[in-house]
Amino acid sequence: MRNALLPLLLLAATPALAADEPPHTGRAGTRSMPELSDLALAACAVAGVWFVRSRLRARFRKTAPRD
Repeated sequence: MRNALLPLLLLAATPALAADEPPHTGRAGTRSMPELSDLALAACAVAGVWFVRSRLRARFRKTAPRD
């Protein structure tokens, strides 16, 4: 029961956390480098590809026919 309430509490806290930011002006800003979230997404993608490839290599190593 306790775990079912956690998503609701997070949704309830989100507007309070977002209230401190200034309103959006509608104009795009300049970007001099990638955002931290972009780098985190790239790192997660690399880690996911590495993990899947290692599991597939281990799987086919077990079932490979022996000569």
